[in-house]
Amino acid sequence: MVFSSLIFICRFLPVFLTIYVLAAKRYGNLVLFLGSLVFYAWGEPVYIGLMLFSTILDYGNGRLLEYAKSTGQYLLAKGVLLESVVVNLSLLGLFKYSGLFPLPVGISFYTFQTMSYTIDVYRGEVPAQRDLIAFGAYVSMFPQLIAGPIVKYKDVAAEISHRTLSWDDAYQGIGRFCTGLGKKVLLANQIGLIWEEIQRIPPGEMTLVGAWIGSFAFALQLYFDFSGYSDMAIGMGQMLGFHLKENFHYPYAAKSITEFWRRWHISLGQWFRDYVYIPLGGNRKGLLIQCRNLLVVWALTGIWHGKGMNFLVWGLYFGVLLMLEKCFLLGWLSKLPAVFGHLYTLAAVLIGMTVFAINGLFDGLLWIGMLFGSTHRLYDARTLWLLSGYGPLLILGGIGSVGAGKSLKRSPVIWAVLFVLSIAYLVDASYNPFLYFRF
Repeated sequence: MVFSSLIFICRFLPVFLTIYVLAAKRYGNLVLFLGSLVFYAWGEPVYIGLMLFSTILDYGNGRLLEYAKSTGQYLLAKGVLLESVVVNLSLLGLFKYSGLFPLPVGISFYTFQTMSYTIDVYRGEVPAQRDLIAFGAYVSMFPQLIAGPIVKYKDVAAEISHRTLSWDDAYQGIGRFCTGLGKKVLLANQIGLIWEEIQRIPPGEMTLVGAWIGSFAFALQLYFDFSGYSDMAIGMGQMLGFHLKENFHYPYAAKSITEFWRRWHISLGQWFRDYVYIPLGGNRKGLLIQCRNLLVVWALTGIWHGKGMNFLVWGLYFGVLLMLEKCFLLGWLSKLPAVFGHLYTLAAVLIGMTVFAINGLFDGLLWIGMLFGSTHRLYDARTLWLLSGYGPLLILGGIGSVGAGKSLKRSPVIWAVLFVLSIAYLVDASYNPFLYFRF
C-alpha cells in the first residue's frame, strides 16, 4: 500500500485517523503501533516478523545498556552496543545485498532508526524506553516507515511519551499531505513518463539534447517523488501529533555540491554525520583525515542505496566532489557570479543522478558519454517532438524544484485543487511507483 493510492487515501487513512483521534489520549501509541503493522502487512505480511524482531531486539538492548551503564559495567555496555550494530547490519546485508531474498520494503530506514536508538542510549543522550508498545510505535510508524525521513529517537522521544492533537496541526498536516500528493502524482509520475520514453531510444539513435533531457527528467522525477513522499510523511506525522524534521529544502537551488547535500535527503546526511563522520574525527583532525572521512561516508552512502556497483561509484563520485570543494573548489566558486555555481552544481548532479538511475555501471557510463557528445548528433525530429510535448512540464518542474511559487503551498485553495486533481489522476492511473522503495 502506497500513500498515493486510492485504497490508502480513501480507506486506510480515514479509518485509521478516526480510531486514532478517538483513542489518542490513552491508547495513541497502541493504535499507531497496530495500525502501522496493518499498513506494513498489507503489502508484505511475511516480513512483519523481521521488523518485530528488530523492534524487540533493540528494545531489549536499550534496557540492557541502561542497566549496564547504571551499574558501572562499561565493558558489558560496549558489548551490547557492538551486538546491536552487528546484528542490525547483518540483517540489512543479508536481505539487501546477498540476493537470497526479496528486499523487505523499508528495511534500510527502520534499521538505521533502531541503531541510532541504541547508540544514543549508549552515549547517554536519551534514556531507554521502558514501554515496548511506545518503542514499537517509534520503529513502525507508518508515515515514514517505507522511505523516511529517517527519524532519530532523540528527536521524537518527548512526543512518543507525551503529545497532543490540535486543530492547527491537523490543518497544517492536511495541507502538507496534499502538497506532497500533488508533487508525486501530478509532477513525478508525469515526468517519469518522459524518462521512460527516452530510455526506450536505442543508444545509436540518441542525441546530445535527448540525453540531457533524459537525465534532467530523471533528476526532477526523483526529487518530486521523494520530496513528495517526505511531505506526505511529515504531514501525516503532524496530524498524529509528531513534528518530524524536514528532509528536503530545494536542493536544485544550491550553488555547490556541499550545499546540495545539505538540502537533499537531509535526514540521511545527518545520520551519517552523527554516527559515522563525527566518530571518525569529522573535520577536527586536519584536511587529510577530513577527506578520508568524506570518502568513507560517501562509499557507505552509496552502498546503503543498493548493491550494484553503480551505487558505490555514485557515492564515491559525490565524495570526491565534496573533497575537492573542501580543498579548493568552494574558494574558486565564491569568487564567481552565483550563476556559475548553480550551473556547475546542476551539471554535476545530473551526471551523478545518471549513474544512480541506470542499473549497470557500463550502461551508466555509456549514457554519460552521450551527455558529452558521443552520439555525434545534437538533436533530431524525435528530440524536437519530446521538447514540444514535454517541454512545458519540464520547465514547470524546474521552476518548482528551486522554490519558485513556494508561497502557494500555504493556500488551502491550492491544497484542495491539488487533492482533487491527484484523485482524478489516480482513478485512471497505471503508473504510480515510489522510486525510493527499492533502496
